[in-house]
Amino acid sequence: MPDFERPKGGYHGRLLRVDLTARTTRVESIPEAILRDFLGGRGLGSKYLYDELKPGTDPLSPQNRLYFVTNPLNGTGAATSCRYNVVTKSPLTGTILSCSAGGHFGIDLKACGFDMVALEGRAARPVYLYLRGDNAELRDAADLWGLDTHQTTEALLAKTDPKAGVACIGPAGENLSLLASIMNEKDHAAGRGGPGAVMGSKNLKAVVACGDAKTPWSDDRALAAAKQLWMTFISEAPLTKDALKEWGTPVLVKIINSYGAWPTRNFQQGYFVDDDSLSAQTFKERFFVKREPCAACAIGCSRATRTSRRQGKGPEYETIWAFGALCGVRDLEAVVHANYNCNELGLDTISAGSAIACAMELSERGFFDQEAKDAIRRDLGRELRFGDAEAVVLLTEQMGRAQGFGRLLGLGCKRLAEKFGHPELAMHVKGLELPAYDPRGFAGMALALATSNRGGCHVRNFLIGCEAIATPVPVSRFASRGKPGLVKLYQDLTAAIDSCGACLFSLFALSPDHYAQMLHALTGVRRDGAGLIRAGERIWNLERLFNIREGFSRCDDTLPRRLLEQPLPEGHSKGRTVELGTMLDEYYSARGWDRHGAPAPGKLRELGLDRG
Repeated sequence: MPDFERPKGGYHGRLLRVDLTARTTRVESIPEAILRDFLGGRGLGSKYLYDELKPGTDPLSPQNRLYFVTNPLNGTGAATSCRYNVVTKSPLTGTILSCSAGGHFGIDLKACGFDMVALEGRAARPVYLYLRGDNAELRDAADLWGLDTHQTTEALLAKTDPKAGVACIGPAGENLSLLASIMNEKDHAAGRGGPGAVMGSKNLKAVVACGDAKTPWSDDRALAAAKQLWMTFISEAPLTKDALKEWGTPVLVKIINSYGAWPTRNFQQGYFVDDDSLSAQTFKERFFVKREPCAACAIGCSRATRTSRRQGKGPEYETIWAFGALCGVRDLEAVVHANYNCNELGLDTISAGSAIACAMELSERGFFDQEAKDAIRRDLGRELRFGDAEAVVLLTEQMGRAQGFGRLLGLGCKRLAEKFGHPELAMHVKGLELPAYDPRGFAGMALALATSNRGGCHVRNFLIGCEAIATPVPVSRFASRGKPGLVKLYQDLTAAIDSCGACLFSLFALSPDHYAQMLHALTGVRRDGAGLIRAGERIWNLERLFNIREGFSRCDDTLPRRLLEQPLPEGHSKGRTVELGTMLDEYYSARGWDRHGAPAPGKLRELGLDRG
C-alpha cells in the first residue's frame, strides 16, 4: 500500500482525551496513517495503548489507560456493524486486553463525533462521562455508586436522554473484582479480563453517549453494493440464516458434547451425561421470550428470557457451560439466575463459572484450609461440591458484591488455586480462564488458546468453526498437520474483523474479500482480502510486542498441565491429550518469530512496526 494513500471516509479522525484526575477534556486529531494501518476498534486502541502506557504499569493504578474505541463500520447500517472495543491493560492477566461488545453503544459513541475516547487518571470521587454530541462533561455519580448495571442504566437514561447509549459498571467493578466487566444496554458485556475493575479503579461509573454526527463515506454507491452483498451471504449461509437465528448460541451445547470435548467438572471430563437438561431445545422451551438482536444485526442470536422470578437476557452458550457442565450442574434455571446475577453485578460469566468450578475441585480434594472451609460453611451452610446449583447462584452474587468467600473467587481461578497450593487445578492460559472447548478434542483450538494474546480466549480465533461444525471448511479436529498456519490465518483475520466493527459470527458467511470490499467503500483505501489479513497480522504482532514488554514469553504459550498430561477418560475424545511442542515451533516459524516467540526484526520491518 503506498504511503500517500489516506482514508477518505469511515472516520471522524478525532480522539477525545479525558483526564479524570484534573477533570479536563481535550480533542486531538488521530493521524491518518494510524487509521489506515490499524483500521479502528481493537487495532486502533492497541496502537495507542502500546505507545502511551509505560511498561510495568499497575493495571489498577491511575496511570493505566482505558480506551473506548469505535470502528469504521459503526453507523453504516451494514449487517452486524454495531461492535465497539474497550482496550486497556488487564488487571487479571497483565496482558494487553481488548474486549468487543454489541448492542448499540458503539453506534451511539461514534455519533458523538469521536473515533475514540481515551481515559486516564483517577477521579477524586465517583463520576460519569456524558457525551452530548461533541460536548463532554464529567458529572457526579455518588448517587449511582452501589447500583447494579440495570439500575444504573435506567437512572442515567432518566438523567440524560432516553435514547442514549450507556456503558457502565456494577458493584463488581466498584469493588475491583478482577473478573469485572463493562455492561452496555444492561446485558451486553465487554467482559473478559477485568476491564470493569479498571473503570472502577478510576472512579468512573459510566459513559453515556448521545449524538447525531454522520461519518462521511468514500463511495456511497459502493457502500450500498457492499451492504447488499453482505446481506445476501448472511441470509443464505446455514449458520447465520437458520441455526443461530432459531436457537441462539446454545445450539453448540449438544454439538460440542457429542465430540466428548465439553469440559465437565473443571475439565476432569469432556462429556456431560445429561446434556438434554442444558440443551438449546430445553432453553427455548422453558425460558425463551423473544429474539433481541443487536443494532443492525441480520442474525439475531441474542435472547430475551424469563424465569418464574426474574427476566433479562441470555444465557449464551459459554455461560450455560460455565455454570452448568463445568460445575457439574444440570439445573438450567439456576444457570439462568447466575447469568442474571453476572449481568446485573457486572461479572464475566466464563471466568466466574471457572472460579467456582476450581473452588469445587479444591474443596472436594480437601485442599482448602480451615479458614476457607469455615467461610464456605458460613455462606452455604455446607461444604462446596460439584453439582450444587444453589451454591452457583449464591456465589455469583457474593463475587459481584465482594462478600464472604465470593471476594476470594473474584480474584480468578489462577490466584485461587495458587493460594491453596495447587495451581495445576486452575484451567487458564496467561491467567484468563479457558472457554467451553476442551483442547484435547480440538488440536487447532488447543494451539489457538495457548497462543492467544489475551489468554484463554476463543474469540481470538474461533477455529472451532472448522474443527466442529465444518464452517467455512471442514478440517480434522485431531490432526495437527497444517494447523499452525490455519491458526495464524484465523488470528490475523479475527484481529482485522474486530478492528472493522463487524460481529465475528459474520465470518460464518463472509470471506476476507467481503470485508476488504466494505472497507474500501468506507475509507477509499485500496486493499484486497490479503491486505486485510496483513492489517490483522500487524495488529496481532503489536499485541505480542506489548506482552513481551510486560514479561511474557514462550513459556506462557501453553495450556494447563491437566490438558497436556491427563487423557480424557470417556466420550469421543477418549484417551486424548494435547501435544503443543511441534505445533508451537511451526506456528512461530509461520509468523516469522524466533524460537522464543519474539517477532524477528525482518517481520517488524515488513509490517511497519520497526518505527516505534
